[in-house]
Amino acid sequence: MSDADPGSRPRLKLGGHLVPGLAAVALFAVLALVFVQASFGEAAGFAGGASITASIGYAMFNIDAGAISGTVVSGEGFVVAFVLIAIALDVAIDGAVFLAKRDGEGGIGGVLADGGREIRETFRGGDD
Repeated sequence: MSDADPGSRPRLKLGGHLVPGLAAVALFAVLALVFVQASFGEAAGFAGGASITASIGYAMFNIDAGAISGTVVSGEGFVVAFVLIAIALDVAIDGAVFLAKRDGEGGIGGVLADGGREIRETFRGGDD
């Protein structure tokens, strides 16, 4: 027997706050069932000697791939993915520059860049 107070053990609280969790479990079960029952076709690859990189370049610059010797594949699908990734990386870099930019005196950028020393000094009433 334990000397612990029997009222201090964890108890499960039932109520409406459990509905989102149960919905997530149900959605997971449905998606797992669909995924397990899905049938995928045979894997298809590119022809031997096909240059994916050259195909992307030809599609980006609108060059007729038939005029170039070698095996090429349709690159339009690749270009869309390439452009979307480029936009996402550009947004990430812009966000990083914005967060790292130091504002004028008293701006939030200075507080972030100095490790919070200004706030710490304000609350403590002076230097350490």
